[in-house]
Amino acid sequence: MGKKGEETKKRIRQKALSLFARKGFKSVTMKDICIETGLSRGGLYRYYESTHQIFSEIMDVLMNAQDDELAAKMEKEVPAPAILDEILGRYEKEMLDGSGSLSIAILEFYSEKQSDGRSDDGGKDGGGDSKLFRQYICSKSMWDNFISYGVKRGEFKNIDREEIIDLILFSYQGVRMFSTIMPIDKQIPRRIISHIKKALLV
Repeated sequence: MGKKGEETKKRIRQKALSLFARKGFKSVTMKDICIETGLSRGGLYRYYESTHQIFSEIMDVLMNAQDDELAAKMEKEVPAPAILDEILGRYEKEMLDGSGSLSIAILEFYSEKQSDGRSDDGGKDGGGDSKLFRQYICSKSMWDNFISYGVKRGEFKNIDREEIIDLILFSYQGVRMFSTIMPIDKQIPRRIISHIKKALLV
């Protein structure tokens, strides 16, 4: 696929991401995405066969971008506390912004996949190989590498990494999900982030 085709796919994903964040996964149709992008039905189907395929690719792109960004900062030897401040600052904004959250869409997408027994590539799933679980493992590995980086530099405490990673990942996604259905006190993400910093920083 040429550069123009890749740019079109990127625009489709960006527009679809906005729809999924506003409406969840189940309520978005290919027709909605056609309207949002200005593409004809045939034009859209030239690039994607279904909302499942679009959403799955959005998740892959988001995960890869986050991983690449963090790896680039560590390669440049940016101080771990500065990287942590940037990540947690972004997390705080996202925890409070229910309108921009994909949490409900993610829950709907992966719940549907599990309930009908399909894996993300359309085949039968043995139960432990869902893309959601693989993305969780990827996030866990990313944080593990980053915390190890901070420990080696003497900027993070040598603590139980698995414990703090669970706190980071599950509190972040949990608050994001709640923020889509109820008002969230600004102090909640601030307290979580303060606790994470106290646990990690020397």
